[in-house]
Amino acid sequence: MNRANIILKPIITEASMKAVDGDKYSFVVAKFANKTEIRDAVKAMFNVTVISVATVTVKGKTKRVGARRTEIKDSIWKKAVVKLKKGDKISLFEPGGDDHSGHTHSK
Repeated sequence: MNRANIILKPIITEASMKAVDGDKYSFVVAKFANKTEIRDAVKAMFNVTVISVATVTVKGKTKRVGARRTEIKDSIWKKAVVKLKKGDKISLFEPGGDDHSGHTHSK
């Protein structure tokens, strides 16, 4: 699997931003990516040292939409929580950070 296709997008929520203080970062990843592929992709994209990877398959929620209240179901997706070596940061999760270098900006 191509590394660019493994990490789909970061998960930026209140809970995931609190986990950043504990060196844990959350991503939406390809459904069929395994932990080794996720670790290698994060290491290559952000130039950081990955300690561990935890994955979970998130089931789609059922929603009722339209005038007839038809039920539709969201897609199933996979989430990965990556723990980094102490001191390593991903600037994508920092306020104002948007590069993929893995280095934080000094102020």
